[in-house]
Amino acid sequence: METDIQTHGEIAFAGDDRVLPFDVDGLDVRGRTVQLGPMIDAILGRHSYPEPVARLLAEAIALTVLLGTSLKFEGKLIVQTKGDGPVDLVVADFTTPGNLRAYARFDEQRLAEAQASGATSPAELLGNGILAFTIDQGEYMQRYQGIVEMKGDTLEAMAETYFRQSEQIPTVVRLAVAELIDRDEEGKPRHSWRAGGIVAQFLPQAPERMRHPDLPGGDAPEGHEGAIHNEDDSWTEAKVLVSSVEPGELTDPEVGAERLLYRLFHERGARTYPPVPVFDKCSCSRERLGEVLSGFSDEEITDSVEDGVITVQCEFCSTAYRFDPAEIRR
Repeated sequence: METDIQTHGEIAFAGDDRVLPFDVDGLDVRGRTVQLGPMIDAILGRHSYPEPVARLLAEAIALTVLLGTSLKFEGKLIVQTKGDGPVDLVVADFTTPGNLRAYARFDEQRLAEAQASGATSPAELLGNGILAFTIDQGEYMQRYQGIVEMKGDTLEAMAETYFRQSEQIPTVVRLAVAELIDRDEEGKPRHSWRAGGIVAQFLPQAPERMRHPDLPGGDAPEGHEGAIHNEDDSWTEAKVLVSSVEPGELTDPEVGAERLLYRLFHERGARTYPPVPVFDKCSCSRERLGEVLSGFSDEEITDSVEDGVITVQCEFCSTAYRFDPAEIRR
């Protein structure tokens, strides 16, 4: 039995903004963990989101980089929520090998009412709707999209439901966000965001060991409990260990990913692999937006002109692009 964390490849601590893959052979578990610092602070600070929206988007970002860095091809993972709550849209867009952009849309009045009443859990902010995971491998490959209803009080629970229903992979997810306030060298208040997460999946070689208890069929007679399925002991142990993670362990840079994994799995032995860096980098460009505008009619171009130019602002990175109407008409 291995009693320490072993690193494959170059030995180094992951640090901020790097996803650390790991596996635990003794439990047939694979997973990833991450602590996000400057990257997520830049994304959230760019839009000055209200605190509940910032926390929700930060969780979505942490979840997306944990899953996106597992892609083995050039492509894109998009995690998106669409609901009828005060925050009606959350999008986190990951492009391999490590570029991330994200955006949240919300109704200011409804959000203020929710904050006043204390209704700021993820379920209350998002309302009823869907959680979608889209994998795009490029223009020559068909997109794959998995969609589930947003059921559960947390984004963690919603993601676990997706993997259970759509992927049939036993999965446990933990996400956390921290808002830090300290003082700079001159004593002035300084604000920053951190986030972190861990995802673990049960992937034994024998497929029958992965079985979940059957989902309710909805048409069983009243009082019928359905077939009893005992969960695999290894997965039960892994779930208990990962579920014991405290939010501070996921965001505190003094803990770090390697120390967290040692605390969880030192009795079983965990292997870590080279960390994958992730970056705050948008995929928008002047050329791409110009192609979109070139499809506008003369009337649409005229309606878009303000102060002699057409200005297009990216919702993700807030970069403003200015175009001469004559350039678009040509």
